[in-house]
Amino acid sequence: MNVPAMIEIFKAWIGQLFSAWDRFWFTPRYPHVLGILRILTGAMLFYSHLVLATQLGDFLGDHAWINNTIAAQLHDGAFGPADMGRSYLWHLSNPLLLWLHHAATLLITAAFAVGFMTRVTAPAAWFLQIMYLHRLTGTLFGLDQIVTYMAMYLMLTPSGSCYSVDAWLRERFFERRASNRKLVWLLPECRATLAANVGTRLLQLHLCIIYLFGGLAKARGELWWDGTAMWFSVANYEYQSINMTWIGAYPRVFSALTHLTLFWEVFYCALVWPRLTRPIVIVIAVVVHGGIATTLGMATFGMMMIAANFIFIEPKWLLTIQPWLATKMAPLPAVVDGPPQIASRDESEIAAREQRLAEEKEKLKQRVETLKKRERKVRRAAEKLRKRGEVLSEDFDELDEPLELR
Repeated sequence: MNVPAMIEIFKAWIGQLFSAWDRFWFTPRYPHVLGILRILTGAMLFYSHLVLATQLGDFLGDHAWINNTIAAQLHDGAFGPADMGRSYLWHLSNPLLLWLHHAATLLITAAFAVGFMTRVTAPAAWFLQIMYLHRLTGTLFGLDQIVTYMAMYLMLTPSGSCYSVDAWLRERFFERRASNRKLVWLLPECRATLAANVGTRLLQLHLCIIYLFGGLAKARGELWWDGTAMWFSVANYEYQSINMTWIGAYPRVFSALTHLTLFWEVFYCALVWPRLTRPIVIVIAVVVHGGIATTLGMATFGMMMIAANFIFIEPKWLLTIQPWLATKMAPLPAVVDGPPQIASRDESEIAAREQRLAEEKEKLKQRVETLKKRERKVRRAAEKLRKRGEVLSEDFDELDEPLELR
C-alpha cells in the first residue's frame, strides 16, 4: 500500500472518529431517565434536610458542635491551605432565622423532587445544598457528595419535563403556554434535547471517575490485596446492621468477593460502556451497594449509589416497561451507548439527517403555534369591526327617516 493511500485511510479514520465523538455528546436524548433521577435525588435531599432539622441547633449557629467561626476557619486557611468554599451560613446565628431558612430549604427541595417550577427550584436546591456543605465541614459523608453532584448535573437538564408537576401544568395551560415565551421556558416539552444528552454524559463520566479513584484508593491498602477487606468490613461493629460474621468460616468466599469488588470498581469505567458487559457491571453495582445498604448500616448511601447507576439505562428501555409512552414520543434518535466509536459514513449521515428532520419538525410546530396566535388576533379584530359596523348602520337608518315639518 502506497503512502497516499495510507494518508487517505488515516484521514477517513480521523473524520469518523470526530463524527462519533460529535454524536456521543450532541445527539438529542429523551429526559425520562433524568426525570426518575430527579425524583430520587430530590427525595434524598429532602430526607437529609429533614433529618438535619431534628438537631438543627447542634449543626448550625454559634452554639453548634462546630461553631460558625471554626467552620469558616476550616476554609479560609487558618488550619491549613485555603480553598474556595464559602457559605453565608457562617454569618447566621439567630435561631429564628436559621429555622426560617431551613423551612424554605425543605420547601424548595420538595418542589425539586416533585418537579414543580423545576427550572428555578433545581438550581436553588443545588445552591442551598452547597451552602450547607460548606457550613457542615467535618460532618459530611459520601451520601452528601453523591446527591450534590447529581443535583448539579440535573439542574442543567430538562429533568422536570416528565414525571413532574410541571408536565401536568404544561398540559393544563397548553394554549396559554403556546403564546407565552416565558411559560415555554418554564414548562419545557418532553422531547429529545441536546441538554438532556450532555447532562446524561456528564453524569455517566462523573460516576466512572468516582469508581476509578475509589478503586485505586482501595488498591493502596494491604487488606484488598490479601483478600481480608470484606471480612473486616462485616466484622466491624461500628457499621454492622446485620450480623454477617458467619462468612469468616468461608475464607475463600470472602477473599474472592474482596478481589472481585476491587476488580469491578477499578475497571468499571471501561466495562460499563460496551453493551455486552454493561448489564453485568450494573448488576454487580446493585449487589455491592445493596450489600452496603443492608449489612453496613449505610442504607441511604447504598440506595443513592444504586440510583446513580440508573443513568446508564437508555430511555428506549423504558418503553418495554411503559408501552404507552410510545404513543406520546417520536421515534428515539440513535444514541451512542458507549464511548466514541468508529462509525461508518452512512450511519453518520443518517444520524445527521434524523437530527435535521427533528429540528425542522420543531420549527414547523413553532410556526403553527405562531399562526394560531395570529388567527386569534384576526378573529378578535373582525369581531370588533362587526360590532362597530352594526352601530354605524343604526346611525344611518336614523338619517334615512323623513323630516317632520312643524
